[in-house]
Amino acid sequence: MNKLLSNFIFIACICLVFINCANRGTPQGGPKDETPPKITKSIPENYSTNFNAQEIRIYFDEYINIKNLTKQLIISPPMKTQPEITPLGGASEYIKIKIYDTLQPNTTYAFNFGNSIVDNNEGNVFPYFRYVFSTGDYIDSLTVKGNIVDAINKKAETFVSVMLYEVDSTYSDSIVYKKTPKYITNTLDSVTTFSIENIKAGKYMLIALKDNNSDYKFQQKTDKIGFYKSPIDVPTDSLYTLKLFSEDIDFKPSRPKIVAGEKIEFGYEGDYKDMKIKLLNETPEDFEYAITKDVKTDTLYYWYKPKLELDSLLFEVTHPKVDTSLYTVRVRKMDRDSLTLKAEPSGNIGYEEDFRISGTTPIYTFDPSKINIIDKDSSQINFTTVLDTIKNTMAFKFPKTPANEYKIRILPEAFTGFFGKKNDTLNYALRTASEDSYGNLRLILANASYPLIIQLTNDTGDVKYEKYITDNKPLDFLNITPSKYQIRIIHDTNGNKKYDTGNYLKKIQPEKVSHFEIEDEIRAFWSQVQTLQFSSE
Repeated sequence: MNKLLSNFIFIACICLVFINCANRGTPQGGPKDETPPKITKSIPENYSTNFNAQEIRIYFDEYINIKNLTKQLIISPPMKTQPEITPLGGASEYIKIKIYDTLQPNTTYAFNFGNSIVDNNEGNVFPYFRYVFSTGDYIDSLTVKGNIVDAINKKAETFVSVMLYEVDSTYSDSIVYKKTPKYITNTLDSVTTFSIENIKAGKYMLIALKDNNSDYKFQQKTDKIGFYKSPIDVPTDSLYTLKLFSEDIDFKPSRPKIVAGEKIEFGYEGDYKDMKIKLLNETPEDFEYAITKDVKTDTLYYWYKPKLELDSLLFEVTHPKVDTSLYTVRVRKMDRDSLTLKAEPSGNIGYEEDFRISGTTPIYTFDPSKINIIDKDSSQINFTTVLDTIKNTMAFKFPKTPANEYKIRILPEAFTGFFGKKNDTLNYALRTASEDSYGNLRLILANASYPLIIQLTNDTGDVKYEKYITDNKPLDFLNITPSKYQIRIIHDTNGNKKYDTGNYLKKIQPEKVSHFEIEDEIRAFWSQVQTLQFSSE
C-alpha cells in the first residue's frame, strides 16, 4: 500500500507540473478589431440648417486619431481663415472644429475628412466622413461628377482639386489666379473620379488643379490645370472629363549678373528661343561675343572679348511676348573660365548615335584635320561635324557597324576656345553591340489620322525612342535595347512635329495623346509586329 501510495503521489505531482507549465503561456486574444469607429452624436447635428455656431463637436464610440489632415480635409466652399481642428497627434473621443471665418449667408458648407479619421488602437479608417451644414433654410443637394485624365501621361495625378467658380456678373477667366472657388472637392489618393456635392443651381466654370501649394489658386510655374470647354449648368446629369496639363511658362527675363571674367549670366523663365541680348555700350572694332545655354538651368551666358575698361555694361533684352528690358551690370575683376572638353557617350554607342564634344567656354575654332577615327581593323573612318552654338556642342557623325570598336584621337589644338585656350591630346574608345543584342518592333496603324509622333517610353514616361510619321505605312523601330516599353502617340494636329500643351486663358486644350501597351517585352534577337487600332473619334 505504501508503494502504491507513493507512486500515486509521484504521478499527481508530475501532472501538476505540466498543468502549471501550460498555464504559464500567453493567453490567446480574440479576433483583431477591424470595425471602424462610429459616430454617436454631433453638436450641432450633421446637416443642420440656419447654422450660426462657432464650434462643432463630433463624438465617437471609441478613441480616435486624425492623420494627414492637411492632405485629406477638404472644406467647400474654402474658408479664408482656416478652422482649428483637434485632436492632432493625440487620442480623443470627439473631434472639435473651431470656426474663425465669417460664414457666407444662405450657403451650404461641407467638411470632407477623406480617410483622416482612424480608431486609436488598430487604425481602422472611418472613410469619407462629411459634416454638412447650411447658414440658410435648406441644404443644397445638387452634384457634379466626372473623372480626371492626364494630357500626356498614361497615369493620372492623385490629390487633384476639382473646383467650381460661379459664373456671375463678377466672373472673369483670371479668377482662377486670384480667388478661391465657390465649391471644391479632391480626388485624394485612391481614385481619379470626382464628385462635388451640396451645390446650388447655377452656371459654373469647372476647373481641375494639381495644386502644389494648396492655396486653391492657379500658379502657372508649379501647378497643372484642366478645364471644361464652356460653363456648365447645374443641375446636370453629365459626367465631365477634365484633362490635366502643364502650361508653357510665360517668358520672363531675370536681372543679369557677372559670374566670371567677360561672362554675363542672363536667367529667364519660359522659352528662350526668341530672346535677344544686345550690348548698348560702345565697343572696339575687334569686339566679339557669343551666347551659349547652360546645360541644366534656364540660363543664357553672354561671353565677350576683349576686356572692356568700363565700370558697368548696359544690356537690352527683347522678346516678342514682353516689353523691352534694360539692365545695368556692374563689372568686377574676375578670372575667365578655362577650356575643358567633355565627351558623350562613353563606352557603348548606338548605331545611329552621334559622338559629341562640348566645351566649358564657347568653341571658337575647330580643325578637323587633327581628328582621327579608326575601327578595330585600323580602318580610317570618315566623319562630318555639326556645331550647335547655343548648346556649345560639336556632333561627330560617322557610320557604325555591329560589334565594332572605334578609337577617336583628338590631337592638340584641334579645338580653340573663345578666349584662345586650346586642348591637349584626347583619346576616346567606343564600341557597338552585336545585332543580336537588340530587338525590333514593327507597328501597323489602323484607322489613324496623320501626322503622328510615335514614342516608346519607359514606365515613368521618359522617351527612349521617337519617330514621326505622315502617312499610312508600317513603322519600324530597329535595334531597340531590350526592355519593357509603353507606346505613346501624339496627334500632331498643327504638324509642327512637337507636342503642344494647352492654355487656360486662350481656352486651348492640349493635343490629343493615345496610349497603347506593347504585347510583349522587347527581347534581344527577337522581332515582333503589333497592330494599333485607333478609334474613329
